[in-house]
Amino acid sequence: MDEIFQKIKQLRFEQRMTLKELSEKTDLSVSFLSQIERGTSSLAITSLKKIADAFGVKMVHFFEETENSNHAVKKQDQKPFRIENSDYTYIRLSNNFTDRKMEPFLVTLQPKHKANENASHSGEEFYYVLSGAILITVDQTEYYLQEGEAIHFPSSFPHTWENPLDQETTLLSVITPVIF
Repeated sequence: MDEIFQKIKQLRFEQRMTLKELSEKTDLSVSFLSQIERGTSSLAITSLKKIADAFGVKMVHFFEETENSNHAVKKQDQKPFRIENSDYTYIRLSNNFTDRKMEPFLVTLQPKHKANENASHSGEEFYYVLSGAILITVDQTEYYLQEGEAIHFPSSFPHTWENPLDQETTLLSVITPVIF
């Protein structure tokens, strides 16, 4: 996430925009934007979209990296991150290269975590339970999966998930299209 915060600040300087001007274009407070640039606040996807629109760039700009010819992702390079207002942590398991089609992650769900709403979008989702258990509802059908079990479905079906346990659950997740 630090790279995203740095790119926001860099774009603001490149476009000679003050925090106040950015605030007016995004309807986000100056203090919140300042915290984002300093990396002291988390950032929701909806807020990032407002910032991207204000700068006239696509959201993918904040996630683009230079192509990496080293296809391995060493443990020391796996950096956990969170999305604002969520009780789960992601670790990206891939490097960036041209025409990448899938996005693999390790996802850790906190005990008793439940997603707030159903999602549906283009693409596919695959989850393999490494530890713990998960209750996934896909198109109104519930699937209770434990360690060693998996699910694969079109993301266009309404879906949601929860960790019904009093312990963390860790999943291997592979989704399409690439989002980060």
